[in-house]
Amino acid sequence: MPQQPAADWWPMRVGGLKLTGLLTFKHVATFPRVNRALKLRMPTLPSANLSFSTFLLTGFPGLEWAHHWLSLPIFVGYLIALVGNATILHLVRTDPALHQPMYYFLAILAATDLGLCMSTLPSVLGVLWFDARAVGLVPCVLQQHFLHSFSFMESAVLFAMSLDSLVAIRFPLRYASLLTGPRVALAGVVLGMRSAAITAAPSVNLLKFDYCHPGALSHAYCLHQDMIRLACSDTRFNRLYGLCIIMLAMGSDVLFILLSYAIILRTVLAIASAGERLKALNTCVSHTLAVLCFYVPVLGLSIVHRFGHHTSSLVHILMGTVSVLFPPLMNPVIYSIKTQQIRRAILKVISLGKIK
Repeated sequence: MPQQPAADWWPMRVGGLKLTGLLTFKHVATFPRVNRALKLRMPTLPSANLSFSTFLLTGFPGLEWAHHWLSLPIFVGYLIALVGNATILHLVRTDPALHQPMYYFLAILAATDLGLCMSTLPSVLGVLWFDARAVGLVPCVLQQHFLHSFSFMESAVLFAMSLDSLVAIRFPLRYASLLTGPRVALAGVVLGMRSAAITAAPSVNLLKFDYCHPGALSHAYCLHQDMIRLACSDTRFNRLYGLCIIMLAMGSDVLFILLSYAIILRTVLAIASAGERLKALNTCVSHTLAVLCFYVPVLGLSIVHRFGHHTSSLVHILMGTVSVLFPPLMNPVIYSIKTQQIRRAILKVISLGKIK
């Protein structure tokens, strides 16, 4: 007799009671196989009374044999993002030359990037290193809540940084009095509370939903749109609310960023000296690159989800990985290269380390 493949236990609830069904995790790379397996095992249970309490995360379907190799660049990316953003925070805290509103906003952006990394790092590396695909309902809801909250926070901080550049260029004499340290800190707290609040209602609803559509999530981390796809409850509020907050929150952030840059460009063009114009525009280069690093992957992922139904699942997974890892990875690199004060502070720390 050939040896049967190892199986894992799949917890679920039926009519309010928690049952345990037997499901082999080795054959869940594609959604149809999961659906067929569950239908064969429980053909008599109505879908309305069946609710799963565990979800399956997805690595790189068809490339499971290469997960350990694929994890190397992803791990290096996370490591650079964590070290880079932690370094930015340390420099802004310890270097008196960086105790200015612009660098306070940069520290808030670095803290947000750290949160964005830590939201996905455990599950992504868990899937790639240990094939740990199963995740419970509560951890999954918490992960998507923090992931979306930090994404909204990053968008809001980029908008605040565009206002900082606008005030610095249009009202240079009043800049120090308008944007003080306490005001910047208060703005960071308000933006953080706003980002957490707007994602609270749909997250609470996710805990109440019944999940009767068997299948795996699309990425190695939990997303709101992925979870409602597997729900059999009425998800109209979550779908409408999610669309509205994206349009009102991120959409307004993008609109105000573009408006800020239009005013900045108009102000700069009115400066008589060509050298002064170039100097003023150079102060916006780092922020412009940070905006592109955040919004371009998000826009690309949205387009793939909306119009790429027939594209390979690898494209969806690759775009999802880029959208959560690329901004935290690139922001410290951009500001370290393009911002002279940050570069000086880094060189100062390195030189002190060599002396010691």
